[in-house]
Amino acid sequence: MPVAHTHNPEETAALARRLAAHLQAGDLILLQGGLGAGKTTFVQGLAQGLGVGEPVTSPTFTLIHHYSGGRLPLFHFDLYRLEGEQEIADLGFEEYLEQRGVIVVEWAERLGSLTPSEYLRVNITRSGESARAFDLQPFGTRYETTLSSALSGAFSENDPC
Repeated sequence: MPVAHTHNPEETAALARRLAAHLQAGDLILLQGGLGAGKTTFVQGLAQGLGVGEPVTSPTFTLIHHYSGGRLPLFHFDLYRLEGEQEIADLGFEEYLEQRGVIVVEWAERLGSLTPSEYLRVNITRSGESARAFDLQPFGTRYETTLSSALSGAFSENDPC
C-alpha cells in the first residue's frame, strides 16, 4: 500500500490533483482521518485536478455538494453528522454511485455495509503541524491501476509522495 507524505496544504492539493488526472467516471474515493487531518484540502485538490472552477468547501452541514463544470462531475459527501447507515441510505448514496462522476466521501467509515466492494481508500494522518501521511489503499483492479498510474514516474525531493 503506497504511503504519500506532504508537508503543507499546497503539497496535499498537488497530490490530489495528480490523482485526479487519472480518475474516471464512477470512481469512488473514501477518505478517513480525524478532524483537521486535511480531508477537505485533499478534495479541493481533486476538484482542481478535475477542472472544477468554483470554490470547494466542506459539506458538513449540507452533507452533499455537487460540483460540475469540470472534466467529470464531483459529488462530495461529508458523513460526520450522520448517525447510521439508514441516514446515509436516505440521502440516496446508492443512487449517486450510479452517476457518471467522481464520488468522494469524508468520514467514510460511517458507510458500514453500504461500502461497495471496489473503491480507493485514503487514510490521512497528521505527522506534524502541516505534514500529513496518506495511506492509499486500492480495493479492486480498477483502483490498483489508477493508483499505479497516478504515482508512477520520478519524484523530486519536493514532490509529494
